[in-house]
This record gives sequence, C-alpha cells and structure tokens, in this order.
Amino acid sequence: MHVLLTAGPTYEPLDPVRFLGNRSTGKMGYALAEAFAAQGAEVTLVSGPSSLPDPASPRIRTVRVETAAEMFAAASAVAATADVWVFAAAVADYRPAHVASEKIKKSGETLTLELVKNVDIAGTLGQSKRPEQFAVGFALETTNELAHAQDKLRRKQFDLIVLNSLRDAGAGFGHDTNKVTVLDAAGQIVNFELQSKADVARGLVSLILARLTPTP
Repeated sequence: MHVLLTAGPTYEPLDPVRFLGNRSTGKMGYALAEAFAAQGAEVTLVSGPSSLPDPASPRIRTVRVETAAEMFAAASAVAATADVWVFAAAVADYRPAHVASEKIKKSGETLTLELVKNVDIAGTLGQSKRPEQFAVGFALETTNELAHAQDKLRRKQFDLIVLNSLRDAGAGFGHDTNKVTVLDAAGQIVNFELQSKADVARGLVSLILARLTPTP
C-alpha cells in the first residue's frame, strides 16, 4: 500500500523575511505517517515547514516544501500511484499577489496587502480520484463544526473527514494531544476522545484500513 500524506503548515512569502502562515506544527500528520508505516505501508510524506525531524522509518519518504504551490506539485507527482490520500496539512487559502524583492519597510499607519487564492490541493486532486482510491481530509473549525465538515467532505470527494474543533481544550495546533470526530458520506460518526496524537493516529489508521478491507 502506498499512502500520500500531507502535513504541517504552508508559508506564503511577503518579502525575503516575512510570510503568511499558521500555527500548525505537523505533529498529527507525522504521527499518521509513522502509524501507516508501522502497518507496513509505504508513505510519501509531503511536509510544509516544520521543526520536526524527518521520520526515521525507512518506509517513509519525506518531501519538504514551503508554499501551497510547492505542496500541490509534490502531491500531484505521486497522487496517481497512491492507494490512500490523507490531507492533514493546514494549507494557506490565500497568498500575497506580489512578493517584494526587498524587505518591506515601515511606512504610514496602515499597510494593505492584496491576496489571491491558492490552489485547492485536495479538491483539485479529487477531480481525478479513481474509485479504488481512498481519500481522507481534515477540517479545523470554530463554528458549525459538523455542518462545515460534512460540506467539505462532499465538495472534495473525501471518503472520510477528520474534524478538529479549536473549542476543545488540548486539541488542534501545538498540542501533543488531540480530540477528533470522524465522519463519512453516510453520516456515520466516530469520536476519538482526548489522547496523544500518536494514539489518535493509530486509531485513525485502523479505521481507514478497516474501510479498505472488504467485509466477508
């Protein structure tokens, strides 16, 4: 089994020293890569900027990228040959329309930035997804969590979506623990209570592998 897995944030440069980004550390995605490898899968881990070291497992090939465009290119290169896609990265929705070649100097009381939309990596790859491929998305929400996650699952042709809420203490960015809810297109819901991200990853991989194994 070959798994394509995206993890971490993306950074969209403003100038040589500044960027637009988010607080993702990559911990959940890296834990998933290790969990898949432990089950015998070959993993291509496309990682945005993260302070985490490359996973030690020889079954995991780590591709380091910075921007959403670079992540899309790296994911596209292996998507067709992957059996499972897991989009755990927190990809920037927008990037600056213009990147300054020199550091932007402080001038005036306000600074206006023009932003343009980044490629929707999961949505774009989903258009070429084959029936035998299995896709898992992540959603980090702050309001109307279930409704937003279910809409994202339908739009991006996911088989499962993993929902994080920033309203849950100890979950989401920057923590070693997580608490998630997993939904499928039929409306079935599986809840993972607060536990280490490594334990959440093992549970999610078991759930995914169970969906891939035909019922006798």
